[in-house]
Amino acid sequence: MADNRRAMLVAMATGTGKTKLAIAMLYRLISARRFRRICFVVDRSALGRQTNDEFTTTKVVNGKAFADIFGLKGLADVTPDDDTRVHICTIQGLVRRVLYSESAEDAPPIDQYDLMVVDECHRGYLLDREMSDGDLSFRDQSDYVSKYRRVLEHFDAVKIGLTATPALHTTDIFGKPVFTYSYREAVVDGFLNDHEPPIRIATKLSEGGIHFVREDTVDFVYPPTGQVETIILADEVNFEVEQFNKGVVTVPFNRAVAEELVKYIDPSDPDKTLIFAASKAHADILVKELRDAFRKAYGPMKDETVQRLTGDVDKIENLILSFRNDPLPKIAVTVDLLTTGVDVPKITNIVFMRRVNSRILYEQMLGRATRLCPEIGKGAFRIFDAVDLYAHLQDMTDMRPVAAEPKFTLTKLFEEMAGHGDAPHKNRVREQIIVRLRRRIKKLTPEMRARFEKEAGETPEASLDRFMQGDPGDLSNWVSDRPNLGPILDWTNEDGTPRYVPISEHDDEVISVTRGYGTADKPEDFLDKFTQFVRDNVRSDGYRLVFLAMSDIRPRLSSVHIQSLNHIRPTVQSLFQTVSKASGNRGLPHCGSIVTTPGKVEFGKRPSETGPHFAFGKTETSVSRLHSDIPVPAKSRKSRDILAPARRLNY
Repeated sequence: MADNRRAMLVAMATGTGKTKLAIAMLYRLISARRFRRICFVVDRSALGRQTNDEFTTTKVVNGKAFADIFGLKGLADVTPDDDTRVHICTIQGLVRRVLYSESAEDAPPIDQYDLMVVDECHRGYLLDREMSDGDLSFRDQSDYVSKYRRVLEHFDAVKIGLTATPALHTTDIFGKPVFTYSYREAVVDGFLNDHEPPIRIATKLSEGGIHFVREDTVDFVYPPTGQVETIILADEVNFEVEQFNKGVVTVPFNRAVAEELVKYIDPSDPDKTLIFAASKAHADILVKELRDAFRKAYGPMKDETVQRLTGDVDKIENLILSFRNDPLPKIAVTVDLLTTGVDVPKITNIVFMRRVNSRILYEQMLGRATRLCPEIGKGAFRIFDAVDLYAHLQDMTDMRPVAAEPKFTLTKLFEEMAGHGDAPHKNRVREQIIVRLRRRIKKLTPEMRARFEKEAGETPEASLDRFMQGDPGDLSNWVSDRPNLGPILDWTNEDGTPRYVPISEHDDEVISVTRGYGTADKPEDFLDKFTQFVRDNVRSDGYRLVFLAMSDIRPRLSSVHIQSLNHIRPTVQSLFQTVSKASGNRGLPHCGSIVTTPGKVEFGKRPSETGPHFAFGKTETSVSRLHSDIPVPAKSRKSRDILAPARRLNY
């Protein structure tokens, strides 16, 4: 801040006190009158309430909490008052206020906040299907990043991002971390718990897969309604463990794992267990099988001991608080709702019942159990792996932001058309409906066509024409009056095949329980590895940026008179400065040169230099060199591939 930076990133391992740090920092900054009003941005309502509690209970001076000293507004307040010092908002609410306000006058003023603190700023969390907020949906990761960035840039404010697992798009927005405190450092310093080597539970089905043969009679379920149809298979169908409970329902697999888990988890102990399922339907199966297994092993038990915690559960915020503060539930089964930010120190067991490829999501999941809990004498926490997680965990060099990419169904699009939104947004939805409806009509069976006509009161072709010719406002009312159209059309996949999930009755049993990471190595510390990753990646991107830009400049160089090159010089210098800044102002990479003489332009390595560099000048005797001592990474294949053709160019 002393250097007038407008964007900063703080990277601290989960459980090391990012919110506490923010409260202490904001107290100092407001007391010093450095900032007038701060927006504290969270990604979901549950975290907003948790943050509000922290500001209300954390004592900062003379036994007084932050909220006792300065004005604090919570999620229920859409706009801050004049005397508000901190306003807690969800990113969804900000998107709605900034991008979807009824008019420009209704949008918040750009000076409403002069500092924005963005918690958990690493994620594409608005695509989390298990969120209960449901304020606004995003099509894909790029759409999320675009809207996220547009909202932040709307306000003329300093931005501070907080995260335990930065992603590359995070550093694009906030820059490289100005402070890093890794999980390994926190464990060594005694502020977090370490974990034991994972307990790998292997079953007959998880190792060998599920196989249906041709002409098997198999029950298929349609998940949205639970309707079951019996089908004779026309060909063999095979499923590996990664598809269990997503592409195929397998109760025996879940039963076998549940019966093994009860050997390690005692419901009378004070610690708690968090289990990650593949879907809400899978979570329901796990809850039933776990209850049965625990009752078989330990006798009568309340249903509240094992519960599903997903966004659609009634009063989910109260249930999360109970999981944190009350004796029950002991075991929570979730999908994505509890992956980030929720603080439950008593969690000592993490169970993976679904495959996780993303390192970021994996780190966030483990972060649920890293916090200290002297109250129950918590030591190292345990990881149970029933899906061979570590052999398929994403490598750091393939790191992507955590973001689902939901395939928008016609049901979802019809809901958006019927919901709130400005005219341009509804028109975009209308266009998507037209494209999907035209494709779907070709695949409709006679039965589905009849059901559609009964619900719509017209043929599918007539409905398509309606969407092509109709006004978005009228279409919104028309869709609202026909809520079953979407489910009828979504009964089949795009290729016309039923969107059913087979139910496997194949018997299963545990065949081995081992400790360790299987054929994989223990994952390296995330923040330590990410720091190295960003450093290497920024340089690589720097080379790529230079040569992509030069590929645009070189054709013009060959066709202009040499005396005119001075007009291009500012463009090249600006490019070099951009690369230098991206490299942390450490200078420019050695990776090529432009040397002009009164008759030609050369792009390549100067014989007089020991290494390649950038140079630009109007003549060979007037060369302005822009370079540094950063060598081309010896192991950077991308850099070598880009450099090789560039050095051969000679105009």
